[in-house]
Amino acid sequence: MAPRYCVILPTYNNSGTLADVVERALKVCPDVIVVNDGSTDNTQAILCGLDVTVLNHDRNRGKGKALKTGLAYAAQNGFTHAVTIDSDGQHFPEDIPAMIEASLQHPDDIIVGCRNLTTENMPRQNTFANRFSNFWFRLQTARKLEDTQSGFRVYPLDSLHGMGLITSRYEAELELLVFAAWHGVDVQGVPVHVWYAPVGERVSHFRPFWDFFRISVLNTILCFGALLVGLPLALLRKIGIRI
Repeated sequence: MAPRYCVILPTYNNSGTLADVVERALKVCPDVIVVNDGSTDNTQAILCGLDVTVLNHDRNRGKGKALKTGLAYAAQNGFTHAVTIDSDGQHFPEDIPAMIEASLQHPDDIIVGCRNLTTENMPRQNTFANRFSNFWFRLQTARKLEDTQSGFRVYPLDSLHGMGLITSRYEAELELLVFAAWHGVDVQGVPVHVWYAPVGERVSHFRPFWDFFRISVLNTILCFGALLVGLPLALLRKIGIRI
């Protein structure tokens, strides 16, 4: 089966950057799916003027739920791979071809766009949170990845695991990586560009205390899961049994 790629953009109240990101994505991939996660600004009006597939949530349900909606739609409509990219302008859609090229070379792997965490305007809390997440990911999977919190990824849709278990907010992206790694899916990092708007212009829905708390709780659970699920699955693969 020939690979078919689409781009999925979860969005919530990013009307200031959404049209630009979508239009640039359309230049490199004709199939763009936008998941409008209950936006209360003029996102819907903007989307009406764009040649994209729009999936609407009646209320804000979180990035994890938006990703599940988009990935499920893509799988149901014959796509083999989905590129996920944020709608806040931090990612460069011009990097999508490099991501797809890496995916074509490793079609069964998850491709992660790794950002330069020392770039100008990178929020310090983002750098700390990412390094924290990288440490726990390596502990839980015995694999090293430079940017476990990047939302710029290529997912092989038939290699995703635990979709019914992932949570509804930012931590869902970490869960997708961990569950896939436990099932023997490799993860490849690809350098990508990143841009953060200056303070005052930046639109972020990340809640530093509560989201960091949720991620900390999740990492505790995943460490136990690594012992109860990840390690047994790895041992079964080693003796030639795949589940």
